[in-house]
Amino acid sequence: MRLDKYLSYALSLSRRDSRELINLGRIRVNEHKIYKKDFCIDEYHDQIFLDDELLTYHKFVYLMMNKPQGYLSATKDDKLPTVLDLIAEYKKHNLFIVGRLDIDTEGFLLLTNDGKFAYNITKPSNNVGKMYYLEIDGEFTKNDILLCQEGLMIKDGKGRFLKTKPGELKIIKQSKAYLTIYEGKYHQVKQMCNQLGKPLLYLRRERIGTINLDSNLQLGEYRLLTNQEIEEFKKQFT
Repeated sequence: MRLDKYLSYALSLSRRDSRELINLGRIRVNEHKIYKKDFCIDEYHDQIFLDDELLTYHKFVYLMMNKPQGYLSATKDDKLPTVLDLIAEYKKHNLFIVGRLDIDTEGFLLLTNDGKFAYNITKPSNNVGKMYYLEIDGEFTKNDILLCQEGLMIKDGKGRFLKTKPGELKIIKQSKAYLTIYEGKYHQVKQMCNQLGKPLLYLRRERIGTINLDSNLQLGEYRLLTNQEIEEFKKQFT
């Protein structure tokens, strides 16, 4: 990999700023200062220093975002803002969205450039649960819990009726509950609420698999997953 490209990724800089660091003699590869912007390195074996700070290279990026309303779960759109607009410094990593959220839905959104990781999370047979906090127009009953456990008939994106996998509804109070589902059908939570005769008023995703949304993240904020969180995710697929 070219040194300026490595610095761009490792430091979230533009290529121009990366080259300026090289020109200033602030970059060292192993024991040698490098002044050539097109110098090539082995990103897995060479040690790269900015002044005296050892830099690290991550081939894959995993981000947890607390998605706000008003942003599309898309990489680009001509009319509306997307969640990638909130993470401009990571656009060079070609991130994609793992399990989209509707524009009016808030909460845990996972973004990565690790295709295998994303596939394992969204693959229905892996049964990775997604827990949502929801508020409805009406009141939940014990019968709603049983209906969610049995599965509800909802439409897919082509208008065909499909039965959902068993879900887990936990009532907090009359109009508020947590719902855990194990798939990601078209507008699934909204359609399930409609089938119960209780229109959805508010929806927020709280958990994916074993990882909860960080309570310290404000709407629109994001952070890298820790190595422990990544390993916890991966344990679910083995």
